[in-house]
Amino acid sequence: MKDFLNTIIGILVGMLLAGIIWLTARQPSGDAVALRPPPTPAPISVHITGAVVSPGIYEVPEGSRVADAVAAAGGFLPIADDENINLAALLDDGAQLNIEKAEFYNAGGGTSRVNINTASLDELDTLPGIGPSTAQAIIDYRRQYGNFQRTDEITNVSGIGPATYERIKDLITAG
Repeated sequence: MKDFLNTIIGILVGMLLAGIIWLTARQPSGDAVALRPPPTPAPISVHITGAVVSPGIYEVPEGSRVADAVAAAGGFLPIADDENINLAALLDDGAQLNIEKAEFYNAGGGTSRVNINTASLDELDTLPGIGPSTAQAIIDYRRQYGNFQRTDEITNVSGIGPATYERIKDLITAG
């Protein structure tokens, strides 16, 4: 009788443990709670001018830095004075950034400008807005019509309009 009672108690304890395990291990019932994404802050507007590829007004996320605005404007031009600007400064809505030219260029230097009469395809390709095909068009134009007398004559090349000329006029020379 004692063995029988121990067996019954063992079976009951086993069933109780199995029930507890089953209750804790099963999937929860009901609908899952859908979490909404955190609200995104409204973008801020920044006006960037000067020695960048595409000056203008750009929207950047709140908390952006000067480096983010420069990147939105296509980056620095080779003549930019990027050494004297704090790229880590936080931006405020409505801020205006003017990226100055390096003193070397402001002083009328220019030996680092690309000579459009002698430049190779690779040198021309470094200019903003000038890709390999446009660089080749400049070289072909030079071969067909001779050297450029003035830098603004580059607008005669197919693919270079007034906007592109405005971006590169301080980076090129014809002499």
